[in-house]
Amino acid sequence: MLSNIGVWDITILVIYFGIILWIAKWASGNKEDSNGPVDYFLAGKNQGWFVIGASLFASNIGSEIILGVSGAGARANMPMANFEILASLILILLGWVFVPFYLRTGVYTMPEFLEKRYSKACRNYLSVVSILAYVITKISLIIFAGALVFETMGISFWTGAIITVVATGFYTVLGGLKAVIYTDMVQAFILLIGTVAVTWFGLYQLGGWDQMINIITTASEKTGNPPVERFFNLWRPMSDTEYPWTGMLFGAPILGVWYWCTDQYIVQRALSAKNVLNARRGALFAGFLKLLPVFIFFIPGVIAYALLQNGQISFSMDNADQALPTMITNFLPVGIKGLAIAGLLAALMSSLSSAFNSSSTLLTIDFYQQKRPNASEKELVRFGQIATSVLVIISLGWIPFMKSMMGGGIFHYLQNVQAYIAPPIAAVFLFGLFYKWINARGAIITLWTGFVLGILRLVTEFLRNEGMLVVSKNSLFGIFLGINFLHFALYLFLFCAGLLMLVSKMGVPQSMEKLQLVTFQKDASKGKIKWTKDVIITLVLVVLVLLIWIIFSPLGIGG
Repeated sequence: MLSNIGVWDITILVIYFGIILWIAKWASGNKEDSNGPVDYFLAGKNQGWFVIGASLFASNIGSEIILGVSGAGARANMPMANFEILASLILILLGWVFVPFYLRTGVYTMPEFLEKRYSKACRNYLSVVSILAYVITKISLIIFAGALVFETMGISFWTGAIITVVATGFYTVLGGLKAVIYTDMVQAFILLIGTVAVTWFGLYQLGGWDQMINIITTASEKTGNPPVERFFNLWRPMSDTEYPWTGMLFGAPILGVWYWCTDQYIVQRALSAKNVLNARRGALFAGFLKLLPVFIFFIPGVIAYALLQNGQISFSMDNADQALPTMITNFLPVGIKGLAIAGLLAALMSSLSSAFNSSSTLLTIDFYQQKRPNASEKELVRFGQIATSVLVIISLGWIPFMKSMMGGGIFHYLQNVQAYIAPPIAAVFLFGLFYKWINARGAIITLWTGFVLGILRLVTEFLRNEGMLVVSKNSLFGIFLGINFLHFALYLFLFCAGLLMLVSKMGVPQSMEKLQLVTFQKDASKGKIKWTKDVIITLVLVVLVLLIWIIFSPLGIGG
């Protein structure tokens, strides 16, 4: 155990855990001055833009993202980095379009907003689907990815998983969202320092960027696979079976709208803002931070591939998700290794704490409080703490099933599942803000129809991959399963949008009084664009995204 870890590395890790637990205790504050559920679930609703932005970034960048994106780099699957780049643009939507409605209505949860816009049935749907998605994808995937990190350190899978989950669950239960947000902020910067150190040291050992390109080129010429240009091209032809540019440009944003703008796991950070201005600026700050994964996660994966070809590290390309932790534990010097491992653990604990807190919020506000409307604030917080503890146990119990189902890369699997869940939810939220005539009946029919179609695709795809279902390519099921998953997300979104409008047009619109706070209202004073600081910052972010797309394309270094 810990065969690759030195005393200084262990010391750094112990200090790191100590600091995180101290911050959680400090953030939990004075219980006597606590404002009950507002403090526990929404961190007192007084957070500034810097804290919110850092927390949005850290809660998203979990170990499954780090290992998945770096593994994509080692496999020359750079189009996957588009999910990270597109997030910067989607965060603009969160800050400018969605957040004002959420804060105006004073909701705790996204299902609660759906009830205000549509009906109780829509609220119940989103609550159930969200909690199931957290347990099956987010929490289980994060733990699974974290366990891979521990295995490369010489610690057994289950020992590492249990230590991290228990520690994370402890400080989440201790302080609620405020503890999560402040530990997220610290862990975001530990993560950045650690991954930048890995990138710099890896390039230094290879002899620089040009030498890394030479090594990859030589390896590509010997085997022909993967071609060197695939390592730095974000865009692939429409005929590509994995990541066609059409699916990435038009399908991936649908997943982004669901994840960044309507998912409790993410949006809860924006709900903790002291006002709309801080929430918007926090989202924009997170948008800038989301440009970093291309450089601090994907490129280290490419570096790991070059080190593998150079004989300096060893890992199986069949499990390329272990590229980054292998490079850290078997290659970095003492001290830097401990810092980098602390960064990975920071990502793991940050994402887990966010998932635990968001799930407990949904269970408390959307179920417990509905059943017991007269429950005291103390009872609500206590139930939230118990719910978090139960989720820890359930998540640990799900891991064996998760391991048996993981056939491909972590990140690809995650995006696949999200592509089948996201479209109906994104359609109902997005169109519901802009069109007052869309009603509750149209929303609930769309949600359940989209859910059935998405789950049908997911289940049949799993059965086919396991050899339990034989499907002819020319059959209806064969054509259904042959659609690229990003194209499927786009088609399902368009289908759900059409169904939503059709059913709503056949029904009766909801009252204008009910829609006052949850839909866009005409404002005669809004005409010319006011060149405020936030508008300028938004345009700068858009320009940076366009520059990255140009640089990592056939016109840039990818050519």
